[in-house]
Amino acid sequence: MNIDRIILEMLSRISVLEEKVAILEDAEIFEKSADAKEFPNISKKYRSLSDFLHGSGEVRIALSFDRIEEILDFDLPPSARTHRAFWANTTSHSIALSWLGVGYEVVEVEMIKEIVIPVENEVSVEKSKIITLFDSFFNDNFSFDFVDNQTEIQLISLDYNLFQHTANRILSNGVLNDDSKKVVKNILDSISNVKSYGLKNGKRVYVNYNNERKVQNRKEKEEKRQQFYYTRDNEFSKTNNIIPIEFQNQIICGDSQEILSKLPDNCIDVVVTSPPYNFGLEYASTADDNHWETYFKKLFSIFSECIRVLKYGGRAIINVQPLFSDYIPTHHIISNFFINKKMIWKGEILWEKNNYNCKYTAWGSWKSPSNPYLKYTWEFLEVFCKGDLKKIGNPENADISADDFKKWTVGKWSIAPERNMKEFDHPAMFPEELVQRVLQLFSFENDIVLDPFNGAGTTTSMAKNLNRRYLGIDISDKYCKAAQNRISKTLF
Repeated sequence: MNIDRIILEMLSRISVLEEKVAILEDAEIFEKSADAKEFPNISKKYRSLSDFLHGSGEVRIALSFDRIEEILDFDLPPSARTHRAFWANTTSHSIALSWLGVGYEVVEVEMIKEIVIPVENEVSVEKSKIITLFDSFFNDNFSFDFVDNQTEIQLISLDYNLFQHTANRILSNGVLNDDSKKVVKNILDSISNVKSYGLKNGKRVYVNYNNERKVQNRKEKEEKRQQFYYTRDNEFSKTNNIIPIEFQNQIICGDSQEILSKLPDNCIDVVVTSPPYNFGLEYASTADDNHWETYFKKLFSIFSECIRVLKYGGRAIINVQPLFSDYIPTHHIISNFFINKKMIWKGEILWEKNNYNCKYTAWGSWKSPSNPYLKYTWEFLEVFCKGDLKKIGNPENADISADDFKKWTVGKWSIAPERNMKEFDHPAMFPEELVQRVLQLFSFENDIVLDPFNGAGTTTSMAKNLNRRYLGIDISDKYCKAAQNRISKTLF
């Protein structure tokens, strides 16, 4: 295969890339020319274009921009240098070749990290000796040379620790003069200052390190690996329905199972709730001291209805605190229920309350392995998806900021417990900030939010405040009135 011919053909076409076919920018290919009609109905996301690659062979070549320009004997167009992803990403580059119509096997252009350092007092620098001292490191992935009063480093990957050790030994053993030592130190420092790299086989990898590790044929390999295998053969319908108007923006007092049975399938976007703890907290009109078998049977009948009315791609976020004093791992029991119902476990968030007001030991076991009591200052948010990890929604209705998104996708939230439970005469409320984060991270504006254990109405109040529609259900008339009062006071 004539590599130079492929490169020349490719680059001649790239020189008119902006007019002819596509620009790869921020992982998207924007609208194309008439040539695009060869590939009808193609998604704008570049990953979808991988099906159109020509050929199965691969030729790996390492070229710098300067080397390519040398071959061509002209400067590359600005788009080629500007759109680094076009060159650095193997997948996107291969796709671009297909679009450009190069009728060859797939060619991967591997980026080279170039570092240029000025050389002072060049006449006295022992260039040949320096190159000889580092000769063992020179290969296709690393080299440097001295050109026009500069040190030019070509860097793809390097055993940096060994290189650093060798450089420090050379600097300390007196084999080089002072000007040469300065050059070596500059080389070492310049490589050390490159902070973006991956690690592979003990070496720092400076280019393509976050390429589809994200491997080729990702979808097939995920299927082979059986991602969320426990949801196979689910019977969830992908057809979503509209919630009847009489259930929109409502606080309803009654039995959640009975009320939810009146809703059509797939009409709720997100469920956010914290079920009663059932360990002595007094709710006004319910027998909250049921035996555990009865409790979980009723709880799961309500959750079954929640799953039924949840839209395909909808989320269920369950706030639960294990009953540490009774050694009942309710978070595991509830998670197992949802998994057995073939819901996708999306993740778990630790709600750190920083509340250390709990005992240390059982009676008689102080400073003894006999029976120490483990202290927990957090609760759990178990997050599940119905049918698909991706939730469909209008991007314009996403109301989370970039900073909040980065902070809240870290699965540990430090939020103080609710301080106003006495105001609502409720023994176990979660704070508004917790619900705010959940709604902005997992739902869009105008989504339908359901809380089947709405209590004093934190979920529904925050849903209204954040421009979501809501349905709150609770068995207690007192709490329903409190929830309705909070809604009335909520201002936009």
